[in-house]
Amino acid sequence: MLVTKTSLDSFKCRRTLTAAGKTYVYYSLIEAEKNGLSGISKLPVSLRVLLENLLRTEDGRTTKAEDIKAFSDWLTTKSSDREMAFRPARVLMQDFTGVPSVVDLAAMRDAMTTLGGDPTRINPLVPVDLVIDHSVVVEEFGTPKAFAQNVAIEYQRNGERYRFLKWAQQSFDNFRVVPPGTGICHQVNLEYLSQVVWTKTEGKDEVAYFDTLVGTDSHTTMVNGLGVLGWGVGGIEAEACMLGQPMSMLIPEVVGMKLTGKLREGVTATDLVLTVTQMLRKKGVVGKLVEFYGPGLAGMALEDRATIGNMAPEYGATCGYFPVDKESLRYLNETGRDEDRIALVEAYCKAQGVFWTPETTDPVFTDTLALDLSSIEPSMAGPKRPQDRVLLSGTKAGFIAALENEFGKKGKTGEQFPVEGADYKIGHGHVVLAAITSCTNTSNPNVMIAAGLLARNAVAKGLKSKPWVKTSLAPGSQVVAEYYQTSGLQKELDALGFNLVGFGCTSCIGNSGSLPEPVSNAINDNDIVGGAVISGNRNFEGRVNPDVKANYLASPPLVVAYAIAGSLQIDLSTEPLGTDPDGNPVFLKDIWPSSKEVAEYIRANVTREVFAKRYADVFKGDETWRKIAVPKGLTYKWDMGSTYVQNPPYFEGITREAPPVKDIDNARLLGLFLDSITTDHISPAGSIKQASPAGEYLMEHQVRPQDYNQYGTRRGNHQVMMRGTFANIRIKNQMLPGVEGGVSKHYPSGEEMPMYDVAMRYKEEGVPLIIFAGKEYGTGSSRDWAAKGTALLGIRAVVTESFERIHRSNLVGMGVVPLVFEAGTTWKTLGLKGDETVTIHGLAEGLKPQAILTAEITYGSGEVKKVPLICRIDTLEELEYFKNGGILQYVLRSLAA
Repeated sequence: MLVTKTSLDSFKCRRTLTAAGKTYVYYSLIEAEKNGLSGISKLPVSLRVLLENLLRTEDGRTTKAEDIKAFSDWLTTKSSDREMAFRPARVLMQDFTGVPSVVDLAAMRDAMTTLGGDPTRINPLVPVDLVIDHSVVVEEFGTPKAFAQNVAIEYQRNGERYRFLKWAQQSFDNFRVVPPGTGICHQVNLEYLSQVVWTKTEGKDEVAYFDTLVGTDSHTTMVNGLGVLGWGVGGIEAEACMLGQPMSMLIPEVVGMKLTGKLREGVTATDLVLTVTQMLRKKGVVGKLVEFYGPGLAGMALEDRATIGNMAPEYGATCGYFPVDKESLRYLNETGRDEDRIALVEAYCKAQGVFWTPETTDPVFTDTLALDLSSIEPSMAGPKRPQDRVLLSGTKAGFIAALENEFGKKGKTGEQFPVEGADYKIGHGHVVLAAITSCTNTSNPNVMIAAGLLARNAVAKGLKSKPWVKTSLAPGSQVVAEYYQTSGLQKELDALGFNLVGFGCTSCIGNSGSLPEPVSNAINDNDIVGGAVISGNRNFEGRVNPDVKANYLASPPLVVAYAIAGSLQIDLSTEPLGTDPDGNPVFLKDIWPSSKEVAEYIRANVTREVFAKRYADVFKGDETWRKIAVPKGLTYKWDMGSTYVQNPPYFEGITREAPPVKDIDNARLLGLFLDSITTDHISPAGSIKQASPAGEYLMEHQVRPQDYNQYGTRRGNHQVMMRGTFANIRIKNQMLPGVEGGVSKHYPSGEEMPMYDVAMRYKEEGVPLIIFAGKEYGTGSSRDWAAKGTALLGIRAVVTESFERIHRSNLVGMGVVPLVFEAGTTWKTLGLKGDETVTIHGLAEGLKPQAILTAEITYGSGEVKKVPLICRIDTLEELEYFKNGGILQYVLRSLAA
């Protein structure tokens, strides 16, 4: 049925549909195809979701008919240089990245008042959910009291932040907070928040549309497994979306990955996702969408799809999308979603022609690759990157090779050293940390139940975890704890030291807590290359634990197995992981549960009732949360003594009109970096060292070292985060070859100092700064502070061979220009050492997206070279952000006007 609307509908596609007795208005892709968008039913489903977004928001200004028509043209080119204005239905945040975003909103209210505007205009215009999940640290473990003790420590350390978030919940419209101890944002999103089809009231109509989102964590992509299109963005981009700004992007390329077959017995979703990660990294999908299709979908559990979707940042894609099908409906039902909503999801997706069945015709993709699921083998990834997959059978040999080649311990595989007060020794490859952690795997009952059953079988054979292993269980939602209790498997895990330590993102974000002091001392005194085996999605250098150099990703049952084995120098595919009380060897295959038994346990214990029970009061919080008292008010009463929350300096001296952009004259180099510099290197999330600029700042403010917490929890305080920029203990600035840690050299004095101190000295001298790096600069989490810290240090430009998608965008959003060398040129081929000065022309006048600029490099010898650079300000919208000094300043000026 055709219905009328006063705003634009160029392709005459506004229609109604009925589901569960209710009538909804929607924008029909099928009708749009009949009315001018020829062939769009052949598009990847992910692009059709984006197309619906434009059809529904067409306004003749940010979205025009020709922008929409470009989707039809995409079928010919399979790529596009056409900009589109994406308006996600909602925004998801976690507290590490969410707190600074909400701090910025509070600061914008102050700035709006300064500019004479209305502070109530600074309000989320789309629904925002912030889940407090990144602040729990594994301080206590291996005891039934661990959970309660860790929660108490969390509240004690983070009281200032939590008071601020409760104020925000009261003061901002469209803003909800899921309190601590509930779960990881991505798992809460998958299990509760996501609706697959979103609705809102417009006048007398109830409009239905695809559930889409952006999140301030790169693993927002987990929900792609449910057919919800979304991905991670920087906090600054998310803030603009919250404030009603469209997200400017190019219509993306889409790589299709065809799945066939099914997983073999003994192979887990973790093995699958590590294989997918390796394949797609090799393929090269940065900046592209990946969409999964093919007959392999028919037998793939939604939880397995979510596991693959979760790790899109690790394989480099914007997201990894799965279409909606009957498995999606099963999952919605089992997780306790409203029955009317499930009926709407089915009716809407079928009406839009996007409901997948085995008979569905394959879409047209930019490029494709294929994977036979039956070819997957048990795997791990390490010792440093998620894409470095190794077969379980090759992990021992791979570690020994890394020990000799990467860690410089050739011929020292057998070295072992005493541990004070213990009756054992530890050496290279000893597993000192085994953590079931992270949204990637703890959302998946298939691997979680398998871990519990493996623990049960191990305990039955008299096996125990090795005494030098720090064990922890940090599931992504309370549902996991519920089915572990009802099934009796928690008792078996407890027996191996895998007691519940908290509901949150722990080891994979660096919240693994300290190792026992004697073990830590032995590692550091003897330069031991210790090992960690975690079920997370990140194993970058220096991230999991500062004492552990070799970090491996593995499935939860393998985490338990390695806690028992205690060493990476054991081949679990052929060697025993322990002995029973009679001295008989016990092999992994002896305790590995069958797929049939795992499925039986899931059917009996993972039920709709469990989800309904655990999510009944999801926003209520525990007694401690409910007792937090905060003042009300439109603007926040900043506490100048707070070391967690401070009013940031982004709007100091702001005027209603943006000042003109200037060229970069005689900049000095702050850093020279090689390939794969991650956001962890640029802005670490983990522990704060006492002997660091951030540690010294906290000491000056009477904070004891044991209360430093970590960088992630202090992202609401720019003073800490500026000092922490480039402070990763493993970062290597090639201006000082052979030196680890965040240090640089000041010129012309030649003095070596922490990078923060060098930057502040240049700031006093009025000297702009520049960074040079290699390929894949800024990979990792969607960390806005990697860009904010860069800007606040006085860095005007970052020059690389290539950027990670989110970080490039974030740099533009903070007024820092991202520049890329032309092919064949690197800072190495230019012979840079760090004593050069750089002038960049072309910013002040006539700047256009992806313009070719010129860098004039003056060497210490006096030689001058002119080098062309590609400006990676990619869109006209980004150019406006840059001209305003950043996206926040642009939005503020727009709203004030």
